[in-house]
Amino acid sequence: MVEETETTQPEQAAPAVRAEDPKRQGRRTKTGIVKSAGMQKSITVEVAMKEKHPVYGKYINKSSRFMAHDETNQSGVGDKVLIMETRPLSKRKKWRLVKVLEKAK
Repeated sequence: MVEETETTQPEQAAPAVRAEDPKRQGRRTKTGIVKSAGMQKSITVEVAMKEKHPVYGKYINKSSRFMAHDETNQSGVGDKVLIMETRPLSKRKKWRLVKVLEKAK
């Protein structure tokens, strides 16, 4: 005879939600200015940062450009945007647009 063991309901995993809160997902985020929006569903974002010189202590302005995925083409040149790291979407696109923080004037 086979003894029946007590079966429990498997715990349901939380649904995969694309939350707007970047801290919740644990991915890197950057804030920058859109420099190019001429492509379809893609933007180029320039992120400015200040770095302290290791010897002289002077702060140096540096910048980097990132390709980001803009699914709805909602951003334009000059907009301040928040981008988040994501899986590789193409050779150069590894970031996606989270939201437009400030529209260009």
